[in-house]
Parts: sequence; structure tokens; C-alpha cells
Amino acid sequence: MLQNTGALSHYAILTAMLAPAFFLTATAALLASANTRLARVVDRLRGLIVAWELDAPDRAERDEQILRHRQRAHLVLRACRLLYGAVASFVGTSLSLAMDAFLGFRLGVVPTLLAVFGVLFLLGASFAMWREVSLAVVSFDAELDQELARRRN
Repeated sequence: MLQNTGALSHYAILTAMLAPAFFLTATAALLASANTRLARVVDRLRGLIVAWELDAPDRAERDEQILRHRQRAHLVLRACRLLYGAVASFVGTSLSLAMDAFLGFRLGVVPTLLAVFGVLFLLGASFAMWREVSLAVVSFDAELDQELARRRN
């Protein structure tokens, strides 16, 4: 009977360790999206810099676009850092749950705090990506307005 209880506690520990995996999956998906967005912003910036170096007639507009895209890049970078913090927190949560069981449940609130930090990192990253997406739409609208104005003249 004692062995059965031990096996059940091992399964309970493993189950608890897997719970952060759901957060890890969500975080990894957001991180992949953020990295893709960052690559697109960098590509767009490189294109704007080439046009800027050619001293295009719309230099003032290009300067504004470059500024907006730099802001976007920094927002995505902030989101990536927060998402990596979330990954570390969720991995730490899983490991601390195992360590806590191994040490006789002496870690107290450490696993819970790590999970809370992970969720807070996710929240912060979500806000940074929200700001970046909003800035992307503002930038797109400005570029579209400039192009429409050019075509009317």
C-alpha cells in the first residue's frame, strides 16, 4: 500500500510539473510571433534606410517612418525579453515543483511566485505587443495617406 501512495504522489508531482507546460506553449507561440514581427520591422527599416540614403524627395516623411519603425522594433524587443522571462519563470516553476517535492515541501510559495512572475511577464509582453500593433497600424495609415496624396497630385 505504501508503494501505491508513493506512485500516486509521483504522478501528482509530474502532473503539477506539466501544468506550466501549457503556459510555455502559449509563451512560445507569442515569442515566435514576436520574432516574426521583429524580422518584418527590421526588413522594413532596412528598406527605408536605402530610400533615405538615396535622398528621396520625401525625406521628411521617410524620417518619420524610420522613427515609427524604430519605436516598433524597441516594443517588439521589450516583448521578446518579457516572453523569455516568462519562459524562464515557467521552467523554474516546473523545476521548483519537483525540487519542492524532493525536499519534503520546504520551498513554500516559491513555485507559486515563479508562476505568478511568468504570468506577469506574459501580461507585460501582451501590452508591449498591443502597443506595437497599434503603432504598426498608425504607421500604415500614415504611409497610405502619403501615397494617396502623391497619386492625387
